[in-house]
Amino acid sequence: MIAALTGFAAVLLLCFIGLPLAFVSLVVGFVGFAWLRGWNWSGALATTGQQVMEAAANYGLSVIPLFLLMGIFIHRSHVSEDLFRAAYAAVGARRGGLAQASVLACAGFSAVSGSSLATAATMTRVAMPHMRRYGYDDRLSSGVVAAGGTLGIMIPPSVPLILYGLVAEQDIGKLFVAGMIPGLLLIAVYMGAVWLTVLRNPEIGPAGDPLSRAEKHAAYLRVWPILLLFGIVLGGIYFGIFTPTEAAGIGAGGAGLFALLRGGIRSFADLADMLIEATRTTAILFAVIFGTLVFANFINLSGLPYDLLDLIENLGLGPIGLVLAICVICVLLGMIFETIGLLLLIVPVFLPALYGMEIDLIWFGIIMVVVIELGLITPPIGMNVFTVKSVMPNIALGQIFLGVIPFVLADLVALALLLVFPIIAMGLVGLM
Repeated sequence: MIAALTGFAAVLLLCFIGLPLAFVSLVVGFVGFAWLRGWNWSGALATTGQQVMEAAANYGLSVIPLFLLMGIFIHRSHVSEDLFRAAYAAVGARRGGLAQASVLACAGFSAVSGSSLATAATMTRVAMPHMRRYGYDDRLSSGVVAAGGTLGIMIPPSVPLILYGLVAEQDIGKLFVAGMIPGLLLIAVYMGAVWLTVLRNPEIGPAGDPLSRAEKHAAYLRVWPILLLFGIVLGGIYFGIFTPTEAAGIGAGGAGLFALLRGGIRSFADLADMLIEATRTTAILFAVIFGTLVFANFINLSGLPYDLLDLIENLGLGPIGLVLAICVICVLLGMIFETIGLLLLIVPVFLPALYGMEIDLIWFGIIMVVVIELGLITPPIGMNVFTVKSVMPNIALGQIFLGVIPFVLADLVALALLLVFPIIAMGLVGLM
């Protein structure tokens, strides 16, 4: 256990001073292997190389670049304004409606991008000018887009859910299906948070101008290709028509065709630029995956997960107690690590304990994503908050953090419901 705790301390320290997690975890894992083998450096090198080769040969990883490419095609098609317009047509004419429209637009963009940061950045550019035009308070408007961006890691296709499935050896299709109802729940509690906030202080969220029936129909028609693509991808997975990897390929192909028809791809240079962006993002993600998997295997070899299992059994925490303890640890570590790194570091350590307690790992994956969402909007890191700040530098960081407080509370409500009623996540999975 001493080796494992020393390794964790080294990773925390090196990440805290700003070194990349991918290389920190790889180096610490490599040194850890050497330590456990009596400072046998050649053996550590062979073990590290084998771990990286096994991870690189994992066919399941091929789904990541395809879904990333799908999101890039959609992003370059300039559909974000259309999504906001359609959401505005649905709820914009009520008090607080523009903020609720931002939640719906974030959900729609998340469904095809899978990225929280991309969703927060894009919808800040689209929704904030509209809300400012109608006199919305900056705390509410910035808070709602920061929080709405977190929907990107719950609503499928979700990169964190994919990575969780690979690490925990769970069916990615089932994880996507399990995320659908919790995703809708999060949309509902966020819209409820807006409603309660505006109910207490009506002047911070005025109603927008109503649209005619023709204008509403026109707005809805502009987004039907996105809804169709989303339906094909998830519907195909749910009904067993194709695997998640095949769904990702179909989604990327459909998004590419959509981008071509919408003018997002005007030349081979545009296409090359999108492919390069997808490749660069994939390389960064894979570097984190390989490094953290090497570190996780060092932790497993040290015996720490099994020592934790014995400790948990001696404390008599029980399944729910274990899950709550992991949630608290994730919230604390979320102050240092970003989403992917936190997920890949925590899950392997606690897997033996989760297996020992016979906890459903599909349900636990959804719980993990909700907890990670909290980390994206809570201080001191709050990646989505800093993303909104980078797009709107004239808004004070403290104002944005104050603005996300109702949505942090909404996340806690959703988390409590998922803990008490697992059927929320598992209902559709049971019908597959």
